[in-house]
This record gives sequence, structure tokens and C-alpha cells, in this order.
Amino acid sequence: MSKPEIISGNIFQDYRGKVSFNNDFDASAVKRIYFIENADTSTIRAWQGHRVERRWFSTIAGSFLIKLIQVENWDTPDPDSPVKDYILNADDFSVLHIPAGFISYIQALEEGSKLMVMADYSLGEIKDEYRYPADYFQL
Repeated sequence: MSKPEIISGNIFQDYRGKVSFNNDFDASAVKRIYFIENADTSTIRAWQGHRVERRWFSTIAGSFLIKLIQVENWDTPDPDSPVKDYILNADDFSVLHIPAGFISYIQALEEGSKLMVMADYSLGEIKDEYRYPADYFQL
């Protein structure tokens, strides 16, 4: 199984303004795009993920803490599964690739943060959504 990875972006700035880009991100697998804006910085969206679907996260405004867990047993995941933390911010247009088999925890670190989520399946194309209580895993 592949591992999550950050695909680094960049920003070019001159007297005309800024251009944010990520020339290393291949978006050819993306079929669906949506945005997440948490109500405030105390709101946590956890734990949701996909056995088959891949996702890519990129922060459009502000910053987010993303926690990922690789699930081995989808019926009864190990509450002590290792957790990997990522910080995404809008300053560099990086993309976090989340392979199939992971669940995520999403928390805005700044008011007004906005996260773009891209997925490789259209809405309703497959039944592949798994959710666990926010306090299920030991952090």
C-alpha cells in the first residue's frame, strides 16, 4: 500500500502579484472537487476515510492540521493505530496525497481556513465511506 505524501507547490511573486502553482501534482485521476470550511478552529472532522478512494488535500486559505491513520481492519480498527500529522497552509500550494486505506482528522488552525479536497471517484460511483467516533483513536 502506498503512503501519504506531500507534493510541494510554490509561489512566484513580483510587482504584478502572486502566482501559486504545483507543477508536480498530476490531477489526471481527479473526478470530484469540494471544499471544507470548519465553523471555527475548535471544530474537528474525525475520523472519516476510504478503503478504495484516493484523495488529495490542498489549503486554499489559512492552515489545517491533518491527521491520518492507515486502517488495517475496517470492521474493528485498532484504537492504538499510529497517527501521522501534517500541516497544510495556503502559503505554498502544497498537496497532500492520501492513498486508499486511510482515514483523516481535519482541524482548521486559523479562522477562515478553506481546504480543497479532490477525489478519484464521482459522488455515488462507489460505496466507500467509513466513519468512526472522534474519540475512538488514542491521540
